[in-house]
Formats: sequence, C-alpha cells, structure tokens
Amino acid sequence: MQLYPARAVEALEFDKITALLRLKCRTDSARERVDALNFHTRLEYVQRALLQTEEYRQLLNGSDYFPNDFTRNLQRELKLLAVPGAVLSGEQLIALQQLAICIRDMMLWFKRHQELYPNLRAVAEKVSFEKAIPEIIAAVIDENGMVRDLASRELAQIRGELASKRNELRRTFEALLRKLHKQGYLADISEGFLNGRRTVAVAAEYKRVVKGILHGESDSSRTVFIEPEEVIEINNEVFSLERAEGREVHRILAQTTSTLAQYQPQLEGYYHLSGLFDFIRAKALLAQDMNGQMPQLSPHPGLNLIKAFHPLLLLHNKKEGKATIPTNITLDRNNRILIISGPNAGGKTVTMKTVGLLQLMVQAGLLIPVDARTEMGIFKQVMIHIGDTQSIEHELSTYSAHLSDMKYFMDFANGKTLFFIDELGSGSDPNLGGAFAEAIVEELARKHALGIITTHYLNLKVMAGKVQGIFNGAMSFDEEHLEPLYQLHVGKPGSSYTFAIAQRIGLPLKIIQRAQQITDRGHFKLDKMLLQTEQQTVRLADKEKKLNQLIAENEKLKHRYEELTDKERLKQHHDTLKLQNKIKKEELDYLRDTERKFKQIIHDWKKADNKQEVISAAEKVLFRKKQIESNQAAARKADKNYEVVGGKPTVGDLVRHQTNHQIGILESLRDRRAIVRIGQMPFNVNIEEWIVVRKKQQQKEKGKKE
Repeated sequence: MQLYPARAVEALEFDKITALLRLKCRTDSARERVDALNFHTRLEYVQRALLQTEEYRQLLNGSDYFPNDFTRNLQRELKLLAVPGAVLSGEQLIALQQLAICIRDMMLWFKRHQELYPNLRAVAEKVSFEKAIPEIIAAVIDENGMVRDLASRELAQIRGELASKRNELRRTFEALLRKLHKQGYLADISEGFLNGRRTVAVAAEYKRVVKGILHGESDSSRTVFIEPEEVIEINNEVFSLERAEGREVHRILAQTTSTLAQYQPQLEGYYHLSGLFDFIRAKALLAQDMNGQMPQLSPHPGLNLIKAFHPLLLLHNKKEGKATIPTNITLDRNNRILIISGPNAGGKTVTMKTVGLLQLMVQAGLLIPVDARTEMGIFKQVMIHIGDTQSIEHELSTYSAHLSDMKYFMDFANGKTLFFIDELGSGSDPNLGGAFAEAIVEELARKHALGIITTHYLNLKVMAGKVQGIFNGAMSFDEEHLEPLYQLHVGKPGSSYTFAIAQRIGLPLKIIQRAQQITDRGHFKLDKMLLQTEQQTVRLADKEKKLNQLIAENEKLKHRYEELTDKERLKQHHDTLKLQNKIKKEELDYLRDTERKFKQIIHDWKKADNKQEVISAAEKVLFRKKQIESNQAAARKADKNYEVVGGKPTVGDLVRHQTNHQIGILESLRDRRAIVRIGQMPFNVNIEEWIVVRKKQQQKEKGKKE
C-alpha cells in the first residue's frame, strides 16, 4: 500500500497501535515482526492474517492451551551453529533443545486438533520435527546445562580420579588444619582460596614455621596464606585433572555442536515459527483488549463500518470507566465522498481518523473493534491531510502546504484510493478557499476516489446534493447544554453553531448581533436553517428512542402474556385428557372384569349341578353395573349441590364419600377411623375415603351477606 505523506502512519496514530502490540510480544522475533509490519493489498494475505489472529483469539478465550512457551533469543546461537569450528556452551545447547521440544509439542497439539484451527495449522505445515535434535543434546547435557559424566568414557574416568583426589586433598588438609590449630599457628579465619589453590591462614609471626608456598597476605599483613607442602603435590594433581576435564568437556561440546550443525536450517525454521506464533498471539491479545472482530472482506475498494470504535479512544475510555460512542459509515461506488460538518470539538476529526486507522489495521492483519457484520474492502492508496502541514524547511505556508497536498491528491488519486482531508480549504480567504475546495472535491469525485472531508464551508455542504457520489454527514451537538454528542448522522449537513456557542459563552449580545448583520444574509439564513434542522433531528431521535423502548417493552409483555396463555391452555387440555383417560380406563377395566366374570359364569353353568347358584352370581355382576350407574347419578347430584373444599377434615365438617358420593357430617375422628352421620344413622368409616365439601347455596348466601 502507498501512503501519503510519509507521516501518514503517525497522523492516523497507527504507531500507537504498534506500540501496544509490541508490549504484547514475549520474543525478540515477534517484536521484529511488529517493527516490520506492512499494509498488504492482496486480499488472500489479509484474509489469512486475520483468520490466524481470529483463531488464536478463540484459543485464548477457550480452555485449551496452545504450547508456544519458548521466548529466548537464539539469533546468536543459530549464527554460531552455522560457523565451522564454533562451540556452543551447555546452556546454549539446552536452549536449542527446549526450542525443539516446544516445536514437538506444537506438532502434537495440532495432531490432536485435526479439524480445528486450519489457518494456524497452515503456519506450521511446512515444518517437520526432527527428533534427533533433542536426543543428541540430551545424550551429553543434563537439564542444568552441564556435560554428563557418561558423555564419554574418558570424561567418566577423569571425573572419577578427580573425585578421588579431591577427597584425598580434603582429608589431608583437614588433618593438617587440626594439627596447626592445636599448635596455635592459625589465624581467626583458618583457611582460604588464592590463585585457585586451597591455603591455610597462618598468623604472620609463624609464616616461617609452617612449610609451604606463600600465596599472599591480608590487607592488614597480620595473616598470611600458605599452601602447606603436604598438599602441594595433591593440589598439582587435582589441577592437572581439572584441566584434563576442561579439555574433554570442550571436545564433547565441540563435537555436539558439529553434529547439530547439520540441523541448523531446521532450528532456524523452529525459531522463526516460534516467533511467528508469538506475533499472532500478541495480535490476538490486543484484539481481546479492544474487543476486536474479524470483518467481512471484499476485493473491491469500499467499506461499511457498523458500530465502529476508535481503538485508542475505546481503550482510554475503558480504563477511565467511560462509555465510547460507535459510528456507522458506508463508502461505496454510489456514496464515495462524505462531507462531515458540525461544530469544533464535535468529533469530526476523530470520526475521520477512526475510519483511516481501522482501514490500516485491517490491511496490516489486525482485528478491529467493530460489529462482525462490518465489511471492509482493499485499497491500494491511502492519502491524508490532517492537521497543520506547514513546512518550514520548504518555506511553505499552511495554505501553500495544503494546496501542495491537494495537487498530489488530484494527480495520483483513483478508484482504489482512500483519502482523508481535515478542514478542506482552511487557511485562505473564505470565499476563495471555498471555491478552491469545491473544485477539488469535484475533481476527486470525477476520479472515483473514496474519502472523508471535514469542513465548515456552506458551499461544500450544499454541493453534496448536486454532485453524484458526494453526501453529507453531521456531528450532533446539544445546543442547550453546549456539549458535543459525538454522534455522526449521515444524510444531512450540520451547523457550525457559531452564534449559538458565542451566545452561550457570554459574548456581548451587541457583538453577536453586529456579526449577524455583517454576515451575508443568505449565508446566515442557511446556517440558521441547518441549526434548526439539526436540533429538530435530535428531538425526533430522542422521541424515536423513547418510542422504541415502549414498543420493546410492549412486545415483551405481549410475549409474556402469550406464554402464560399457552401454558394455561395446555394445562387445561392436559387435565381434560387426564380425566377422560381416567374415565375410559375405569370403563375399560370394568368391561374386562365383567367379560372375565361372564366367561367364568358360562364355564360354571356347564359344570354346575346347582344352576341357581350360577344365576345368583350373574345377578351380582349385573347389579354392580347398576350400582356404578347409581353412583354416577349420585355424583352428578352431589356436584350440583356441593363443592369440594379439600384439606384435612375436622369434627363438624360436611364430608362426601369418594365412591358412592353420599353426604354426611363428621362427628368424631380417631386416626384413620371416623364416625360419619348420614341422615340419622351413624357409620364407622375410613376417613381417607371421604373429602371435605360445603353447600353451594350456603356459599352464595354468605357472599350476599358480606
């Protein structure tokens, strides 16, 4: 992507985004990628970079941990590995081993997640893990970076002899210390190390008594350090073995380094892969902070921003606990140039910068704080003119620099250009500047460039309805409280609120009136009309907001009512079906029982000698049917005169039998048995077969009295 001018990145504050991104990196490799971040114009590359970041963001939001833990800088080690004869230390070899193990864990992780994160997997698809690398290092280096005793037979033998000599030296030296201490020759500190040799600390007056090599004395000259002659030979042997150990360790490290040199390209690839994943992780972490989303991409120039936030403003307000107002902007082949007007400090420049910064972020592969329905196209050029462009070194005034930029815009802008011009035509005579501004906008529209222009010129606001592809937008302003609302309303121009602001801040009324007289009447009338239109729009927007709230509440209540109605209707239907099923089941059980008994009667009739007994049994069966019919009639009569109260019966209650539906008065109650008087006759009954009722006529009379 071509940017104009060179400071466009700083003007749109993309450098602040990269600074935040750099802080998220853990590796030098990732930080180098941030410093070299480019804006790409190939849709495939932009889409791949965004999908990689989106998949890593999903990883961060989930519970599955991606094993990209290697963060050490290995550039020096990798360069040395490519140099013949170079020797890496044990610590450096361990770092290479950790890098290889990290890549191994990544490969295993992707293998476990075959169908997931295809774009992240594609990053590592050309990398193959070489298991020999960690094995070669582990064979000679332990986890602390020290060469193992068994790295070679010679080293094991040397270290065995060295351990034996050190033990001999320790025993001899300790015996000598005890002897000298008993003789009273030792100083307070008793021993020390000088020139790599173990020495005894002897009081200065006895330095000629103790035989050995004098290695030095204390600052006060009261103590001398002597290597006793009894341990000189042993010390020499220890020193000789230590040098032999060092030579063998160096040989092993050199041999291991030489063996690993053949895998230098693989290790170089491992290092870059680890840094790349760290870079993608940093982008995902930044997206988390600003609630970044992946927009829909289009190969054609254009954009449709939905609920878009300025990333830096969003992060700042989030830290301060303030709300940030989003914006909606569409630039396409039908609406190419947006003219934003409105009062100063109303958010015109911030809105324009929001669009420019989000476009740069997308083409750099960064997720942006927008609604996921947002669509972003790909631009080949981004041109900006924001702020004071006065050039001292080129002896250009503000307006001269302004025209110089406009010349570049008109020379090189085309249908794949996105431009931003802040306060077009400012810095010159209002009439002449306005005329030039109008001519510039017409030319940019003719070249099919897409962009945003902020202005106070009325002629630019008016031309939006005349020139195809140019449309107006206004930043809302609360005139009553003299506060900007930071909301962009597309489709109409906005007032600059010049006189309203002057009146609110207390400028003398006669000054304001005189300014109105001096101002061209048509100009003033148009600005006043824009002001009234905008205020009316704000009031309508407030009413519309309240109306939408009421409609939403009404819909909720309607939905709730429908739910309750459906539940009640379903309950009634369920109870009806349950009752019908119960009745049908009782009838079916009765018919089956009757059929079974009649079969038995027929069987008994054929075999019985006494036919009268069989006839009596048949009468009982038929009588039961009549009894059921009688009970049903009694139930209808009871339902007509009595209603069920339910609850636990007490003495004095009217009760109804659940089978034959007789009505009685409960006279006494003991556990499950009770005395119920039906008419004048008392009966001993099971109280569980009775339910509490009351007369319907009595209830009505009671209601009338109340």
